[in-house]
Amino acid sequence: MVRASLGVNPWSVLYEGLEHRTALSFGTISAVLGVLVLLLWIPLKQRPTFGTVANIVVLAYSSDLGLALLPQHLGLPARAGLLVGGVLLNGLSVAVYVGARFGPGPRDGLMTGASTATGRSLRLVRTLVELTVLAVGWLLGGTVGVGTVLYALAVGPLTQFFLPWFVYRSGTGSGVRASEGADAEAGPPHRPQPQGTL
Repeated sequence: MVRASLGVNPWSVLYEGLEHRTALSFGTISAVLGVLVLLLWIPLKQRPTFGTVANIVVLAYSSDLGLALLPQHLGLPARAGLLVGGVLLNGLSVAVYVGARFGPGPRDGLMTGASTATGRSLRLVRTLVELTVLAVGWLLGGTVGVGTVLYALAVGPLTQFFLPWFVYRSGTGSGVRASEGADAEAGPPHRPQPQGTL
């Protein structure tokens, strides 16, 4: 999405805004803010796990690596493809690793914790978080475009849509907790789902 130059995701808007005002790299800022977001988990009674730490480390390094490998100044069709692909793959990837239940990353733990605490759907909570982060990042001078708005409005619904396909279930019962699926179905009706509860 950064290389698409049609508007980065809201968190990247915040990272870019801070990058303009500090000597830190994009990936380093991502890692530092990831740790700071963990402080917001305290009132939500969320606890960091292996997945949380892995998210911080992998995201920081893969962000810098991706920016180093992907060329700049691409044509509009390629940029549009990167934008749409970035939004879809992010919604899918959040569903995959949250569904694995090794623990969400800092930003996604904020989403799942707030969803559980308020009883609101993932899509609503994630959309409100993304719009708030977008506003702060824009005020700091981050890049905002059509892709930013698309991401802010789409990633929550996409995550909630994809989650039932990838959520790990064990034990007895079935269903998806508000923190990891809200009002999503226990699985697509045409595909058998393993029994269990989150």
